[in-house]
Amino acid sequence: MKETSVVLIKGDGIGPEVVESTVKLINAVLTDKKINWIEAPAGDKALQELGDRLPQQTIDLINKYKIALKGPLTTPIGKGERSLNVRIRQLFDLYQSIRPIRYFSPIKTPVKTPKLVDFVLFRENVEDVYAGIEWKQGTPEVKKVIEFLNTQFNSKISDDSGIGIKPISEHGSKRLVRAACNYAKKNKRASVTLVHKGNIMKYTEGAFREWGYEVATKEFGFITEEEAKQGNPENKIIIKDRIADDMFQQVLLKPAEYDVIATTNLNGDYLSDACAAQVGGIGIAPTANIGENAAMFEATHGTSPASAGLNKANPTAEMLAGSMMLEYFGWKKESKKIVKAIQKTFKQKKMTYDLARSTPNSTQLSTSDFTQAVIENLQ
Repeated sequence: MKETSVVLIKGDGIGPEVVESTVKLINAVLTDKKINWIEAPAGDKALQELGDRLPQQTIDLINKYKIALKGPLTTPIGKGERSLNVRIRQLFDLYQSIRPIRYFSPIKTPVKTPKLVDFVLFRENVEDVYAGIEWKQGTPEVKKVIEFLNTQFNSKISDDSGIGIKPISEHGSKRLVRAACNYAKKNKRASVTLVHKGNIMKYTEGAFREWGYEVATKEFGFITEEEAKQGNPENKIIIKDRIADDMFQQVLLKPAEYDVIATTNLNGDYLSDACAAQVGGIGIAPTANIGENAAMFEATHGTSPASAGLNKANPTAEMLAGSMMLEYFGWKKESKKIVKAIQKTFKQKKMTYDLARSTPNSTQLSTSDFTQAVIENLQ
């Protein structure tokens, strides 16, 4: 029997409910394989019991086992405390945030043709404004930074500003685009689109675009849109780019023209949630955070504390993250079975509250009953 170990971080709010549902589903789908779940503390409970939202013991466990399945974690807004998600990504250099966006029939969505939406979004995960290099307005540190920029570079930054730094490196950009291109090649996808705001931020996001084209054309032999217009008899993968604000309308107006998307950190955060809305919301949106030596799988959504403990949360995003984790292990048969079982459950119009309320003639199920329905549909 194949066996592996996974660090399990249940998280805050609805986290324990959706994670426990996912563990139950994964245990059910694995017939000749086994996962040893190593529970690790993080978030509000860890703060109360251990005095730290991300204890060293949890960091050590991820270092040891290299794989984690994580529920959503709370980060107070505007209190100077860094996001635990960002801390984990940077600690383990999980530079790829992979977010597949797919439609499950018959979920009601705000767009007419959600079945045309089939994107896999690669978001750079450790650089950009999320790097956490910033100084609060009025502090001695920010005053030094403002004085330096204003005197040395003739900037005109107001004295009452907060300052953040936006690092985007050649190394970080190229490895992200390289991962997206590898995925497109391996999965026979038609195109990779670089999304950026390089018309304004020329030396960060503009550079991301240039480095991306370099990787795609020189390392992978992809062709540009202009070259494709002259003919593409060998069906080579096409590399293209779009300005970020234009891309938001493109995914609505022409979703069939886009396939694999590679973008910078902040753009990817915005765009992945917007794309998820086209297929029913972030309740069905998973995320894989992958680096060279570790990986963490989680739902895209947050903790939703108002729904915690009510047995009504939608576990689909976490379940799909679990499916991505199985695929990462190379357990593709079991990974696909989870996706098919979820689709079958939705086609039976069995859904949790968030989806059932907008889908006509659906049956509203609790978290636990929905989980059981998916498990029954594994067969």
